[in-house]
Amino acid sequence: MLASSSEVDRLAAISFNEQNQKAKEKNALITSGPTYDRLKTISNRLISQTGIFRDDTRQWNWQLVLINATTLNATCAPGGKITFYSGLIEQLNLTDDEIAAVMGHEIAHALREHGRERLSQSMAQSAITNIAMMAAGGYGSAISAANQAAQYVLVLPNSRQNESEADAIGLELAARAGYNPQAAISVWQKMIKANQGKGPPEFLSTHPSGETRIEKLTELMPAVEPLYKAAPKPVKN
Repeated sequence: MLASSSEVDRLAAISFNEQNQKAKEKNALITSGPTYDRLKTISNRLISQTGIFRDDTRQWNWQLVLINATTLNATCAPGGKITFYSGLIEQLNLTDDEIAAVMGHEIAHALREHGRERLSQSMAQSAITNIAMMAAGGYGSAISAANQAAQYVLVLPNSRQNESEADAIGLELAARAGYNPQAAISVWQKMIKANQGKGPPEFLSTHPSGETRIEKLTELMPAVEPLYKAAPKPVKN
């Protein structure tokens, strides 16, 4: 891990704020309303379970934004910065359980610091050598460094091992938060269907999918079903 956790979190926060400012300028930043409230309720329940995996998440500055765009995507940047796009929810008609499955998976990447790992690997290969120098410069340089780091942290595909790890942790997070883990299968089925006859959704470009993945998720169900049954369930509106 060549990149420190604190530095990656700082760069992620800068990039997150820049993303939100651009969305605000386009009147695309949603901070209230029924869909945002749905996401907030789900995120709060998931976040409350993250301490099971690492204690320091209780001190993270968790944030959630919803961006009004047709993009089929969602991310969780290092340090707990969650972004959802309205297109993902609306075009796939996601249930609360399915939103929890996607969000849990993304939070799992942040918990396991997969983005920091990829950034460090790129630094080791000298693919990026000036991020630390740029990050230490003025505000403009810091934004440039943050956006460059975000490409490695959020945009480039994860390894198969990291994806499997995020699937397992995401399933457990959702189950412990009272959301049906079976939704992880249905949401991927919807993703695959959305991919037919057109270019792949942005979410699929960074998340390998297919029948093999669904088989792996199915194999994980017996381990998380008891957690779901024992968990307090969210109140239905």
